[in-house]
Amino acid sequence: MIDKEIIIPIGTSSSRGRKGGSAMRKLFLIQKLNNPLGYTLFMLLSVGIAIGVGMYGFKFGALTIAGLLAIPIVYSLVVYPVIGMVFFLIMAYFLIYSAKLGVDFPVGTLMDGMEGLFLLGMFIQQRQRRDWSIFKSPITIMVLVWIGYNLMEFANPTADSQMAWVYTVRTVALIMIMYFVFTYNIRTIKVVRLMLNLWLALAFFAAMYAFKQQYIGFTSFESAYLYSDPGIADLLFIGGVWRKFSIFSDPVVFAYTMVVSALLCIGMLTGPVSKKRKWLLWFLIIVFLDAMLFSGTRGAYVLVPASLFLYAILKFNKRILLAGVIGAAVFVVLVFIPTSNNTLYRFQTAFKPSNDASFNLRKTNQKRIQPFIQSHPLGGGLGATGIWGIKFAPNSYLAHFPPDSGYVRVAVETGWIGLFLICLLIFVVLKTGIDNYYKIRDPELKSYALAMVLIIFAFQVGNYPQEALVQYPSNVNFYLAMAMINVVMRLDQQKNQTDVAIK
Repeated sequence: MIDKEIIIPIGTSSSRGRKGGSAMRKLFLIQKLNNPLGYTLFMLLSVGIAIGVGMYGFKFGALTIAGLLAIPIVYSLVVYPVIGMVFFLIMAYFLIYSAKLGVDFPVGTLMDGMEGLFLLGMFIQQRQRRDWSIFKSPITIMVLVWIGYNLMEFANPTADSQMAWVYTVRTVALIMIMYFVFTYNIRTIKVVRLMLNLWLALAFFAAMYAFKQQYIGFTSFESAYLYSDPGIADLLFIGGVWRKFSIFSDPVVFAYTMVVSALLCIGMLTGPVSKKRKWLLWFLIIVFLDAMLFSGTRGAYVLVPASLFLYAILKFNKRILLAGVIGAAVFVVLVFIPTSNNTLYRFQTAFKPSNDASFNLRKTNQKRIQPFIQSHPLGGGLGATGIWGIKFAPNSYLAHFPPDSGYVRVAVETGWIGLFLICLLIFVVLKTGIDNYYKIRDPELKSYALAMVLIIFAFQVGNYPQEALVQYPSNVNFYLAMAMINVVMRLDQQKNQTDVAIK
């Protein structure tokens, strides 16, 4: 066969295309619309927006702004994932607050879309720089097993509704994609510091907002929410005082966020920090724990001493032992001292569960559901309990069952197999975190590893009395902490290899 040379004459479409591309490049990238055509375009755009706002009101303006921001945000999520992670963490904190403000926009769906863009960005980067080694971790294997099991639940033969699975799998399994995103994209100590400092800054804002709710009062839209349903008052109005929820969905999420943020500060204090930063971290610990009390969430009160007990074991020495004895003495006094203070009394009841009617009711409900769990190894299907169960299978046995516990919900919806898998996942995460803590040499990275172990432990203790891992931002904080356990170990190994090479 004879190869034929194809000659494209000057002036053909190919040539015109190159000229057209050059003209567009000059217009947008070089001149940046600083020319008569650009002025005309901006004038037409301004007139169009003004007409749209005049005809359709505020929503048109908001959608226009969202549209203008969408392109750079999407680009940054794919090409500059660090910017995307920062934006995602901020969104996780303000997701519920924006809904309470009355923003009629599917922000939850937006978060799902961001997760998809993060994945796209990871695969694009893999084409340029193949590196799956960062996922070689026992945690990664268990995360994949857990996600796979939850996806398989769609075919659960005992499930009363597949639609409930569709709405539930997002916050149970798909959000775990962020573990891979954080693990892959956090590659330097600067990014670690950025993410953890942003975590503390957002938590501080949430704490200050709770102080505002406590001492100044609720806003008009918050008051409208509190009085919109008698059931809300039953849950949040205790002893003549409203429980505070800050910018989050409920007091539980707020309280747990304050606790884990305080634990992050405690972990950081063990690292090489300046005197000025130590004072700042101690200030934040006091602010976070004080704000946590406004929530009235008794489950959160238990997390601090439980996590400090683990801290004492991991950092055992004479000074820690002495501090532990003093802390235990103060703690006993707080629990048993007579008081008329509402907040302190509610704190004390957290450590006297047998005297609490709510705790006894939960025990009764859990005893009642045990035969179902034992006879259904796959459970009743994701979303079988709670709002999605009521919506999609209102007449089912599980629809009106109140799990009141993350572990109980897992056992009911995914069976005793699912309960075993989630417990195994947590065991693997904690074991890996503790192993990494003792292996890491760099003092700063070591302090971060300790903080992440304390945070994971606190979330898991808190997941028994409440559902700790299904609401924003708790779920994002949890998977960020999981990823950091791998990240800090990887960075320490890289640092050690560099030091050896220099020597």
